[in-house]
Amino acid sequence: MVKSGDRVVLYGEDGKKFIVKVESGGKKGTHLGVIEFDEIIGKEFGDIVTIGKTQKSYYILPPTYIDDVFSMKRKTQIIYPKDSSYILMKLDIKPGTRVIETGVGSGAMCAAMARLVSENGKVYAYERREEFYNLALNNLTEWGLADRVELRLKDISMGFDHSNVDALLLDVPDPENYIHLCWEALGGGGRLGVICPTVNQVSAVLEKLYEYPFIDVEVWESLMRQYKPYPNRLRPVDRMVAHTTFMIFARKVNKFLPTQMDQQDESQVIEQNGQNENLKIE
Repeated sequence: MVKSGDRVVLYGEDGKKFIVKVESGGKKGTHLGVIEFDEIIGKEFGDIVTIGKTQKSYYILPPTYIDDVFSMKRKTQIIYPKDSSYILMKLDIKPGTRVIETGVGSGAMCAAMARLVSENGKVYAYERREEFYNLALNNLTEWGLADRVELRLKDISMGFDHSNVDALLLDVPDPENYIHLCWEALGGGGRLGVICPTVNQVSAVLEKLYEYPFIDVEVWESLMRQYKPYPNRLRPVDRMVAHTTFMIFARKVNKFLPTQMDQQDESQVIEQNGQNENLKIE
């Protein structure tokens, strides 16, 4: 049952929807007419509220994560759900996980992680710009997830305050400059994810990754196409969100396997060096 103070999605008969926080005595003006919140309070989710004068109707629904993401206040580009869902899987975010997120922005990805780590896990979120820090904090508080997030107003170039974490998501303009800090913050076997909008950034990150004991390195791009849900004329929508970002994933190990040269008998190496010196003399 809908109570005063609840956040609800109003899904109009024309297919348009928005989120409101219903409070006793309040109201909301919409393109279909004015909705009195007292007419919503006490109804069940899934019920219909009809506007008096226009007789237009809205379905009353509980908000989902995607509803929150696309209706939230934001000042930065967000990670699209088609990418964030795969990131959550690749980083294995689950109840009890301790994960670092960098470049919090408006808090969309931070919220996705906080939903999954539950009360036993923690999201350590770093943001260097105060306006984004405050915006993310407000959004996380509104969604009821702030208690699962430890939000820091700090530039990660100064290092992380947390270590031995299970996973880390790096989403900053110059990620290649922080790969060493990520390796230090992760526990053995920890999962690293890096967000890169352009291919030249991917190349720069890959070069840095191979300088440290990271294995299982992968680069992904997610493309998803929506279809028009009409049984008699099913076809793709005319436009699609194609490229949004590149995603790099890797696993931390404590050290690389010995190279073939390291496995050679030391005497053979010395002998080979001697032969090379003789060749130079001749």
